[in-house]
Amino acid sequence: METSSLMLPFSSINQLNLESTLKDLSLYDAQVDVNQPGIILTQKLEENPLIPGVMLTQNGQFTGMISRRIFLECLSRPYGRELFLQRSIRSLQRFAQSQLLILSGDTLIVEAAHRVVKRSPESLYEPIVVQLTENCHQLLDIQQLLVAQSHIHQLATELLRQQAQSQLIQTEKLASLGKMVAGVAHEIRNPVSCILGNSSCLLNYYQDLIKLIQTYEENIQKPCPAIDHVKAEIDFEFLQQDLGEAVKSILVSSERLSQLVNSLHSFSHMDGSQRREINIHDCLDGTLLILKNRLKQGIEVVKNYGDIPLIKCYSGQLSQVFMNLISNAIDALEETNQQSPQIEIHTQVKTLSQDQIYPAQLAQLSQGNRLLYCLPTDKESLSLVEQDILDIDLNPEWLSISIRDNGMGIPQEIQSRIFDTFFTTKPAGKGTGLGLAISYQIISEKHSGQLNFISDLGVGTEFEILLPII
Repeated sequence: METSSLMLPFSSINQLNLESTLKDLSLYDAQVDVNQPGIILTQKLEENPLIPGVMLTQNGQFTGMISRRIFLECLSRPYGRELFLQRSIRSLQRFAQSQLLILSGDTLIVEAAHRVVKRSPESLYEPIVVQLTENCHQLLDIQQLLVAQSHIHQLATELLRQQAQSQLIQTEKLASLGKMVAGVAHEIRNPVSCILGNSSCLLNYYQDLIKLIQTYEENIQKPCPAIDHVKAEIDFEFLQQDLGEAVKSILVSSERLSQLVNSLHSFSHMDGSQRREINIHDCLDGTLLILKNRLKQGIEVVKNYGDIPLIKCYSGQLSQVFMNLISNAIDALEETNQQSPQIEIHTQVKTLSQDQIYPAQLAQLSQGNRLLYCLPTDKESLSLVEQDILDIDLNPEWLSISIRDNGMGIPQEIQSRIFDTFFTTKPAGKGTGLGLAISYQIISEKHSGQLNFISDLGVGTEFEILLPII
């Protein structure tokens, strides 16, 4: 049994993408029965000089493959033509045994190329047998595979470039927005301070005037009809009560507005190269104040603040992390039918063992302007780090800020990707996939800390920020 040489249709290499598989490439279908004489192989290869080899079958079942290279090598041997052309192909197959690489048609092109280059040098350029179905095998030329892999590599490089550019644009937008908010908050702060100060004075003036009026009434012996007429006309009893409440309401509102302006100013603070000492609780409260409008939908915020010290950090960047984590918690609660939606914020000082500290915080050990060129995964792998670093005591005390929600949780299959740049499960236009990635970078790179999370489907998610107390 034999079939003519055919090439499966493939329109253009430009149609390939990162998820393309071997069945998307040009495959060759050239088969001969092993009981046929070897001369049939010669005819088959001469008919189509592009095919990389011929597949061998017996009773219609795939039994192996003879590549063009191996066939020509066998014929070039002394008496090769006499030995192999007139005898059955089975003899040639037994003599020229080679290591076959059989891959499924659903194998990714990138993965196939990786497996090809790991073969022995003798088999490096041997064609691949692609199994499309149980009884259908085709051949793939290595050159076509490498060209396709090169094209996909270019696509991946371009995609990374576009993602980097998008991230840069988004970062510039956030920076511009931060500058704008900082400027607006600064401009609003002065009139708000004026309103707040005058409201306090106005309340004091009102109380003094009421006291004066009461003193007059107590010391006037005879009733004055004109005064009684005016009091009735302006409804003095109601005015006396309502004016005080109005002034108090203005005072409370101006205080709240002042807190909001201060929170916006702190959140948009353009951190320089120097850290400043802050109270983490003030930072958290400011973020909650900014998000208060979103928390009105019945979401309860439980604050379990512990006794924690002031910490030197970049306050604006930490506020951005708190904003991202709390906003994500609100989104998770809005997407579920939780009867009692709740966000719990817990702060405390933790003492971590060295096993818990390694490997994330070896950056703290950089002293005397020495640079750590790699971060090992455990203490035994510190061969690339200078030996004297091992003698430095790690700081065991860490500030822990945990933000927990009782939403639906994160599916297990995507938990390993949530810190990836541009990865988001939110619909287009609602999520950028940058929030958690930027938060992770701020905590790990800017503050030498750790950002961990635990999530159980149907139970909720908890993010924990660990900052070293230096």
